[in-house]
Amino acid sequence: MSELIKIAVDAMGGDGSPKKVIDGIIHNHKTNNSNFFKIFGDKDEILKNIKGKINDASYEIAHTTNVVKSTDSPLEAAKRGKDTSMWLAIESVKKKETDIVISAGNTGALLVIAKLNLKMIENIDKPALSALWPNKKGMSVVLDLGANIECSSKNLVDFSVMGSSLYKSLYPDETPNVALLNIGSEELKGNEIIKETYQILNDKKSKNFDFAGYIEGNELMNGNVNVIVSDGFTGNVALKTAEGTANFITSELKQALSGSILGKISSILNLSNLRKFKNRLDPRLYNGAIFIGLDSPVVKSHGGTDYIGFSNSLNVCNKIVKGNLIDKIRSNI
Repeated sequence: MSELIKIAVDAMGGDGSPKKVIDGIIHNHKTNNSNFFKIFGDKDEILKNIKGKINDASYEIAHTTNVVKSTDSPLEAAKRGKDTSMWLAIESVKKKETDIVISAGNTGALLVIAKLNLKMIENIDKPALSALWPNKKGMSVVLDLGANIECSSKNLVDFSVMGSSLYKSLYPDETPNVALLNIGSEELKGNEIIKETYQILNDKKSKNFDFAGYIEGNELMNGNVNVIVSDGFTGNVALKTAEGTANFITSELKQALSGSILGKISSILNLSNLRKFKNRLDPRLYNGAIFIGLDSPVVKSHGGTDYIGFSNSLNVCNKIVKGNLIDKIRSNI
C-alpha cells in the first residue's frame, strides 16, 4: 500500500461547519482511501458527525474551540491567537506533520496566517491564488485570483512558472500552454507591465511550458490555453464575471424550461442533455483554490459550497501532493 497523503483540515471554517466539512471527508473516503485526515476543531462536534462513519485509523482530531470568524479582518484573525483551528492546521503543515492544509474559512485570514507561518519558495516574491476553470477541452489553471492587486513583470513570470507547475501536477501527461490575460491579442496592446512580461516569456523559451502570448476574456473557455496569468485585480474581476454568467445562464434556462407546458415537455425530452449541461457548469466540480508560492501547499475551499464541493477539493489536495507541486516549482523557478 502506498503511503497515505496527510491532509490537515480546518473543520470549523465556512458555512455549515463542521458538519459539512466532516460529511465531505466521509464522502471523499468512500472513493479514495489514500488520504489520512488530521482534523482541527471542536472534538465533540466533530465526533458527533464522524464516529462510526469512516475507519478510526483514517483520521485524528486536534481539539480546539477557538475559531476564525467569517467576519474577522485578516488582522483580527491573526490576533485571535495561535490556538484557532485555522492557525493550528497551517502550523501542522509547517511542522511537517501533514502534507497539505485545507480550509473553507475566511480567505483573507487564511492567506495572512499562511504567510505568517510558512516561508516563500526561494526566488518567489508573492504567493498567488489559483483555481481550476472548465474549458471546451478540459480544465485551465487561472492565477492570480485576488491575492495581489498590483504585480510586477517578475511576479507575472513567477505566476507563469507556478501555474504551469500546478497544471503539470494535476495533469502529468499534458504540456501546459501559458497565456497572459489582456485587452487584445496584439503585442502592442496592454499596459507596460504586461508588455514587459510578454517580452520576457517570449524570449525565455521555457522547457516546462509553451508560451501562447495574450488571451482575451472572451477566449478563456475555448481550451487552446490551459494556464491563464493575470494580476489579482483583473483575475478576480474575470472570475466573478464568469461565475455570474454561469449562474445567469443556468437560472434563465431553468426558468425557460419550467415556465410553460411546452417548456416542461421540452425539458423532459432533453433530460439527459440538460443534466450534462448542468453538471458541466456545476461549481462544486471546480472547488478548491490553491495559494501557491509558499513552501507548503494551502488549499481554500469555497465557504458556501456543500459537502460534495468540499470532497472535490480534498481530491485536489491529493493530486497536488502526489504531483509534487512544491518540488516542481522549486526546480522550474
